[in-house]
Amino acid sequence: MGLRELLIPQDRAFFDLFEQQASIVAEAASKLVDLTEDFANVREKRQSIEALEHKGDQVTHNIYEQLNRTFITPLEPEEISRLASTLDEVLDDIDGSAEKMLYYGISETDSHMIELAKLISLQALEIEGAVKGIRKLKDPRLVEERCIEVNRLENLADDVLAHAVTDLFRTENAVAIIKLKDIYEELEQATDNCEDVANVLSDIAIRHS
Repeated sequence: MGLRELLIPQDRAFFDLFEQQASIVAEAASKLVDLTEDFANVREKRQSIEALEHKGDQVTHNIYEQLNRTFITPLEPEEISRLASTLDEVLDDIDGSAEKMLYYGISETDSHMIELAKLISLQALEIEGAVKGIRKLKDPRLVEERCIEVNRLENLADDVLAHAVTDLFRTENAVAIIKLKDIYEELEQATDNCEDVANVLSDIAIRHS
């Protein structure tokens, strides 16, 4: 065992939990894409996403429990807390988007919703890979590259939101404007929170490389 391994705590439970959480986020994002592309059986699909959100809440709870009973952690406690909370926020936004699509009673999704959902899913896959990369950090550049891609995708989401709102305000249905704008913004907020996750992961990669 080298000096670095002797100095760094070998408790890997946190990495197991973070990988579980990232996998749940990626699965929920994939289901969101399916919902937007095939807007049928909406209640059942939303319930499936909600179940993943509850599962993610339990993992987040487990992370904080582990943090409270671990004296020496492989990452700084604030890093663990920030990563857990930002991943949880992404899940909340994915579930919130699906919830609004259901309870606002929209009859169909549109190209903007589909594109935003796909961007969230792409970000989630990059995050999943980056989370796996922080376990050993053999090559922090690989983690950083994934984080840069998450940020690039978030910039694309900003453009999609701008176009969506522009198109929306060309219509005259005030109720529809309120509902759809809220859904667009919830989806875009998920991409913002994915960027927050990426920033935490990037900081971890730099600090612990």
